[in-house]
Amino acid sequence: MKRTLLASCLALLMLSCFHREPDPFVGNEKFNGTGYRPVYKSPDEIAKVEVQAAQALKKPGKIYTFDRYLFVNELGKGIHIIDNTDPKKPENLSFISILGNYDIAVKDNWLYADNLSNLLVIDIADPRAPKFTKTIPNAIPGYNYPPLTGIYFECADPKKGIVVDWEKVEMEKQPNCYR
Repeated sequence: MKRTLLASCLALLMLSCFHREPDPFVGNEKFNGTGYRPVYKSPDEIAKVEVQAAQALKKPGKIYTFDRYLFVNELGKGIHIIDNTDPKKPENLSFISILGNYDIAVKDNWLYADNLSNLLVIDIADPRAPKFTKTIPNAIPGYNYPPLTGIYFECADPKKGIVVDWEKVEMEKQPNCYR
């Protein structure tokens, strides 16, 4: 009994002498000097929705058809309106600039688009002249963390604005947030 107790005490004493990592890390990921920093915009910048001249598609997402028109989501930027009367020569008509737009849907004469946490309703009865109709605020849950896991990131600060994107950057010290 005394030997077992003595052996246990010695084992605990030896374990307490092992070197520990100087920087704590969360989960299975050690901080490697890079992390994600939030990109902020003001509510006024987010609410700005406008029809602009046609633009080239760079990062297209979902595509919806309405009559002879195509509505193509440009990830995070807005929606292209394309006249597809002649499928061999589609005509890029215009671009609806919508910050934080990743999803769209079309029902009858209405185009629905996300604008970060807001839902926008746009009248497309005449797709050559779309009309912004309504904003439904906070209709979509928002998240103040990057869409990745196993990463370190700067915690979002609502005083700086609304998080619209995340950029990977070099960081001198380990940020407080991890996902």
